[in-house]
Amino acid sequence: MTTPWGAPALTRFPEDPRDRLRAWDASDAYLLRYLDREGIALSGTVVVLGDRWGALVTALAAHRPTQITDSWLGQQATRANLARDGVEPGAVRLLTTQDAPPGRIDVLLVRVPKSLALLEDQLLRLAPAVHADTVVIGTGMVKEIHTSTLRLFERILGPTRTTLAEQKARLILCTPDPDLERPDNPWPYRYTLPEDIGAVSGRPVVNHAGVFCADRLDIGTRFFLRHLPAAGDGARVVDLGCGNGVVGTAVALAQPRAEVLFTDESFQAVASAEATYRANGVPGHAEFRVGDGLTGVPDRSVDLVLTNPPFHSHRATTDATARRMFGDARRVLRPGGELWVVGNRHLGYHVRLRRLFGSSEVVASDPKFVVLRAVRR
Repeated sequence: MTTPWGAPALTRFPEDPRDRLRAWDASDAYLLRYLDREGIALSGTVVVLGDRWGALVTALAAHRPTQITDSWLGQQATRANLARDGVEPGAVRLLTTQDAPPGRIDVLLVRVPKSLALLEDQLLRLAPAVHADTVVIGTGMVKEIHTSTLRLFERILGPTRTTLAEQKARLILCTPDPDLERPDNPWPYRYTLPEDIGAVSGRPVVNHAGVFCADRLDIGTRFFLRHLPAAGDGARVVDLGCGNGVVGTAVALAQPRAEVLFTDESFQAVASAEATYRANGVPGHAEFRVGDGLTGVPDRSVDLVLTNPPFHSHRATTDATARRMFGDARRVLRPGGELWVVGNRHLGYHVRLRRLFGSSEVVASDPKFVVLRAVRR
């Protein structure tokens, strides 16, 4: 990526030579050009929110910025990209969306996320540190910036306008108003599950902002919950890509002696899963881990893996994540252990599972979703 501060070589994480997706896009480049063209002073505390793969903080590393991200993978990509560009350790402060934000922010650069709820939550968390002279600039592709996006900036920070588009990217320019009366933060959000979905019927769910389908139970998970397998006594179970943790919590409620690992690459998701589990007072043993799939889980140590894999990487449609999840599941399952997957019928997961496991079977299906079972031989 060519910038006014150099041309860092950037990759996503984990690095995959077959992955043709870039670690930056036109909106990252537009923001960096604008900062240079307008002579904006990057002094004081510079905070970069939602930097997907570290493109912005790598380019701006000389200004010692703070990155705030919800993505563990994005954070690892940032570390790798900073090291590749020769940035000294500690030049960039890496925080997650669950960490306490800086007490004062002089420059706030926002990469608009896919989730409007996550943007709302993070702007409300950062707003007390913003002052009248704070430079606030958002960036995103034209298709990512809507009227509702601009209204959020205006409602939480102050008057907002947009720039003309360049290469299908647009900037959001916001003038902070310290006297603005801000709303209370509605996140995390808590709701009660319906009565017809097995062990978690009528149970509470806690969702932090940014988790998929954060204000209700998504229909794929609802279908999955009606067809979950029974975990054996003392079974080691993984809720892979756990989201709000309702699937793993359902297993723990049905089999209190099961050991359940909740894992996701989103800090918001794992916080939600733990909050959901605690809210249900489950007596069993659970572990909550933010990371890349099943990395760190020993080979042949798990009896059951349950997953509703994503088929997007930010806004790009791809099955790369699902493929890695299925391969990881096969590695960690004991002989006779099972992988259960729910997904949209059109995704054709059965083909991938047959290649990995030798066979797979349809446990349940409806016009939109299918639940598949594959056994480790």
